[in-house]
Parts: sequence; structure tokens; C-alpha cells
Amino acid sequence: MKKTPIDKILIDPMSRFINKSTTGGVVLFLSAVVALILANSPLKETYHHFWQHEFAIKFDSFVVSNNLHHWVNDGLMAIFFFVVGLELKREMIAGELSRPKKAILPLMAALGGMIFPAAIYLIFNHDSNAVGGWGIPMATDIAFALGILYLLGDKVPVSLKVFLTALAIADDLGAVLVIALFYTSDIDTNSLIAGGIFLLILLAANRLGVRAPVFYGIIGIGGLWMAFLFSGVHATIAGVLAAFTIPARTKVRDKKYVEKLRGFIDEYDNLEVRTTRLKTPQQQHVLEQVRIYSKAALTPLQRLEHSMHSLVSFFVMPVFALANAGVTFSGDFWSNITSSVSIGIILGLVVGKFIGVVAFTKLMTKLKIASLPSDLTWKHIYGVALLASIGFTMSLFITELAFKTNAEEYILEAKMGIFAASMIGGTLGYFILKGIKQNT
Repeated sequence: MKKTPIDKILIDPMSRFINKSTTGGVVLFLSAVVALILANSPLKETYHHFWQHEFAIKFDSFVVSNNLHHWVNDGLMAIFFFVVGLELKREMIAGELSRPKKAILPLMAALGGMIFPAAIYLIFNHDSNAVGGWGIPMATDIAFALGILYLLGDKVPVSLKVFLTALAIADDLGAVLVIALFYTSDIDTNSLIAGGIFLLILLAANRLGVRAPVFYGIIGIGGLWMAFLFSGVHATIAGVLAAFTIPARTKVRDKKYVEKLRGFIDEYDNLEVRTTRLKTPQQQHVLEQVRIYSKAALTPLQRLEHSMHSLVSFFVMPVFALANAGVTFSGDFWSNITSSVSIGIILGLVVGKFIGVVAFTKLMTKLKIASLPSDLTWKHIYGVALLASIGFTMSLFITELAFKTNAEEYILEAKMGIFAASMIGGTLGYFILKGIKQNT
């Protein structure tokens, strides 16, 4: 393919940067750092005030109005959860969660990694007004955790990356269920029924063979998401439900696609070429057929997941970090970091995740229900269990749900605990995994 100057100077370097496995985690980390710097600089008042600006969607008497912070958490994060839903569906159909024997180990590890952190948090906060934050240390940030794992390159086996991916996706599923069941406000039955109707429309469209993403976008956002926004069930759950309605079937089988493609190549090769600059109508027709069949050979689910990866990694999650990671550290830093909320989250994430993931993994192997991949050792599991304690994105999100009104102090303490735990777990996990290669 001929490279133009813009390809060499801008497009190719940007593509290599975006497609690197560690890039998403790096951008997310930098966004969090920028938010922390702004929140503790002379611009802190401007930073906090910016997210309080009101933004409204209005049509005649119908008005949906919220500040930017709520639009980020209820709107943009619905896109994040939509992609999480696409990943879950893909893994359940043809990935690590599709076969019970392979899925049981990361699933049980994820379950243990949710139970123990919540229990540890409750030990410190069961008799306080902050008891509702028990879901905060249950989450794992897949972008950060996998980003650190990929930084190690060939020092870790591929099977370990697969194990952590499956564990984190199962963890996301658990977090979605926790949000849906425990972090909802008063339920508006009429809105929930309306949401159910839109969900049935999306399911029916799937069965009828509708494959246009724009249809699912209009019904999913204009119908399902909007109904959930008013129902009391958190609107991000609509993103997961909408994702599960996206078709995961191709319109043409691989063998038929290959046959057609070969025919198109032969036809194109035999066409008369009039100019080297423009295509003839016959050439255009063949190329269009190639495009149509290539599109039909992919599932809408995979096409959407691939196309939305960059949007989520380089816009949704960084903006979320900018809006939520800006903690202004006051003179009470030590009392905040040693509060029952912070200690519960730090120990829940670092100690609870480690105990839960390791204990449930060992239990499955001892009972011979599952076994470790042949190229993994228990040191690999110890390292991954610590990486799972990085709870950044989802933990911050649940913090905003758990402490909604008159709880600024709890939110501050929770965010400080999340940052501390993520740094401790990420650092320890990195060095444990890095040292395995050196000791062999």
C-alpha cells in the first residue's frame, strides 16, 4: 500500500500508539494524574465548578437536565458498560467463559475476589453510616490491570493474560449485578415497563435479522437508556442489556465467503483498466460487493466492539477519570487515609482480593474441579491476585453511587483508599510477576 506523507508523519504513528495493549491504561493513568494536579492547584475551584455546569436536553415540555458530572457518570459510562456487555457476550459465546471447565476457575476466582473485599470493608464499617460502600472494593479495573500485565511482555505466559482477562470480565459482570440489585433508587414502575418494552423490541430485531448498528443505537439510547434513566435502576445497566441484544451471527459462512472473494478477485483482475487514477463503474461494483460480503462475514457484535474500543479507551474512560479522580487533599490527609472507609477499602482491595482470588483458585484445584494451565505457577496467581486489587474505574463509579447525598467526606476517604490500594496492589503485583522469570 502506498504511503502518503500524512500516513508516515501522523496516521501510522497514531495507529501504532492506539493499538498498543498498554496505551489505554497509560492514558487512563495520565487522566487521573491531571485530575489530581488540577484539584490540588490554584485552579481547584475552577476544576470543581466546571463539572457542576448544567447541561440539558429539551424538546418542547420534555426536559432532561443534569450537571456535567452526572452526564459523565450516567451517560458516558453507559457507553463503557455497553462495551463491557459486548465483551461479556463474546466471552460467553466463544471465549474463556464459553466452556464450563475453562470458565469455572476465573469465575470462582472472581467470586472470591468479590466476597472477601466486601466482608473486610463491612468489618470496619458495619456500624457506621458508610456501610453502603461495601461494593466499592469488589471491583477490578481491567484496563489498568491488563496494562500492567502487558508491560511485562514475554515475562508472563499468554495463559496468565487470558486468566486475568476472564477474571476481570467476570468481575465486571458481578459489579453490574451489584449495581443493578443494590445501588438503585426508588423504582418507577412505568419507566421500567417502558424500558422492558424497548428491550423486547431490540431482542425481536435481533431475531428478525436486523444488523444495522444505527437501529440498535436509536432504540437503545433513545428508548432503553432514557427509560432506565427515569426508572431508578441505574442507567448504565441499560448499556449492558442493549449489548446483549446485538447480533452475534454472520450472514455468510467462511467457506462461502472465501469462494465469493476468490470470484471477485478473478473478476476484478479481468476487468479493463482505463486509468490508474479513477475506477471504472465495473471496478466500483466489484469492490462494493467485496465490501458487502466482508461486512456480512463479520458479526455486528465484533464489529461494534472493535470500532468502539478506541472511543471508550481514549475518550469515555479518560473523561470519567478527569471528572471523578480529582480529590483535593486537605490538611486532614492522615485522618482521611486512616478512616474506617479508607482502611476498609485499602485492606478490602489489597488483602481481600488477594485472599479471595488465591483461596478460591486453590479450592477449585484441590477439589479437582479445575486445574491451573500447565505453564502457570502459584506465584503467577499471587501476582495476578494483587493486580486484581486495582479497582480504579469501577470502584470510583460505585463510590458515586454508594455515597450520593451529604457524604462528601466519605467520597473523599473512599477515593483516597482506592488510589492507595491500586498503587500498592499494582506495584506489588508487577514486581512479583517480574521476579518469576529471574528465579527460574
